[in-house]
Amino acid sequence: MDIKRAKQEIKDSIESYLAKDEFGAYRIPPIRQRPILLMGPPGIGKTQVMEQIARECRIGLVAYTITHHTRQSAVGLPLIRERQYGGRTYSVTEYTMSEIIASVYEKIEQTGIKEGILFIDEINCVSETLAPAMLQFLQGKTFGNQKVPEGWIIAAAGNPPEYNKSVRDFDVVTLGRLKKIDVEENFDVWKEYAYRQGIHSAVISYLELRKQNFYRVETTVDGKKFATARGWEDLSQFIKVYEELGKNVDREVVYQYIQHEKIAKDFANYLELYYKYRADYGVEDILKGQWDMGMLKKVKAAAFDEHLSIVSLLNGKLGELFTDCYLCDAYVTKLHQYLVWYKENLRTKNIGDVRRLAEKEFADLEQKELLDRQEELVMKRVIAALERFTLGAKGELSHEDAVMGGAQCEAHHEDTAFEAVKEMFRKEADIREAAIEHASETLTHVFDFMEEAFGESQEMVALMTELNANYYSIWFIRENGCDQYYRHNKGLLFQERRQSILREMEEVERILNTGLK
Repeated sequence: MDIKRAKQEIKDSIESYLAKDEFGAYRIPPIRQRPILLMGPPGIGKTQVMEQIARECRIGLVAYTITHHTRQSAVGLPLIRERQYGGRTYSVTEYTMSEIIASVYEKIEQTGIKEGILFIDEINCVSETLAPAMLQFLQGKTFGNQKVPEGWIIAAAGNPPEYNKSVRDFDVVTLGRLKKIDVEENFDVWKEYAYRQGIHSAVISYLELRKQNFYRVETTVDGKKFATARGWEDLSQFIKVYEELGKNVDREVVYQYIQHEKIAKDFANYLELYYKYRADYGVEDILKGQWDMGMLKKVKAAAFDEHLSIVSLLNGKLGELFTDCYLCDAYVTKLHQYLVWYKENLRTKNIGDVRRLAEKEFADLEQKELLDRQEELVMKRVIAALERFTLGAKGELSHEDAVMGGAQCEAHHEDTAFEAVKEMFRKEADIREAAIEHASETLTHVFDFMEEAFGESQEMVALMTELNANYYSIWFIRENGCDQYYRHNKGLLFQERRQSILREMEEVERILNTGLK
């Protein structure tokens, strides 16, 4: 199965394992909670899936790559204890607590979360001395003398033998005690993730044209040659930073991430053309609605692959705008929640108290590791805004004191501060509306250009396909509408895909917009 389906299977299993009856006991006893074994090629996101599941289920996560451990760190060091049996004293070997088990207890103390996932990566690549301990761990949920704490679910991942010559096969006895999930690479599923993560549009468009280069592992006389999902994602982040710094991404840079000479060279050439087309066809002017007949003739005369590159460039910019609008909306929505709390407690709390509340909740969520990068950025923006509001409200009150006098001003402090905060919030909301208006105008310009340049063609289908694949595009159009989108989408078979994204969106919004607790 693909990684998206595997994630859902794992999440469903964990929710089932953690379900309790009316007496607080687990519906599936821990002894029957089979460890989850995720088997698949390297670099497709197995570890990231576990991180996502832990955040979404609001549970802890302790992750280890077992190949980095010795028997002593995994099982513990031996100790000699004296025990009496049948009236005689014997020396008995025990073990100190495993570093891995100790890490689980430390995570519980650190976060206060008593349930979680203990994730062991590369579990089928352990050393000869550690292999028996791993089998005991999977079968009995123990390392040495210590059991994994109740409420912690064991998940493991491994690579098939064709990707790693150090792989050890599990025997039937062990496999019979596991919940085994086989996962394969899938570009279409990864593309959904890529849009959510803001992967560079050049990477997405290249792989759309060269899907066979998304994931390749080859063994040659010169060694391994490979391109993986992890490599493309890391390369994407590097390209973005290089663009900001004005540096050039050439074949040598690409090869540092995509260690397959032919694919690295091919992508480097594509990236060079990608930048060339952006300048030659005036993409920035198109986004502003500024093109002429000369530009249209030049575009129409270009080859089909150039057409697709233009579509990709336009879609990439739209994706950036939609993502910015999404984050701005999340920020303003979260900020509004805190200000509602402020209004409801106006007579006993001030705006500084609201800022301290936000800081406390942020610290708590950060300690529990329940924030992804976007949620973290939103919370930081909210706290920064509340800091500005606090300073602004103080300035307004100081002015009132000077004009009215301290005694007279005292009765109006709360209302004056609230009005000042409300005005500052209105400016933040206006910025959001301006961003939405700009993105809507840009989307209209893109559709106008596409209709003039290509009409109802494969190029328009390509644009619609990418808009429907992008979580942020679907969110933006759902919230703000677009007649041209609906018209062109009507005849295309994307409704099932769109409904799937909408369901995911509702789940994410349910988690993010839980309000103040």
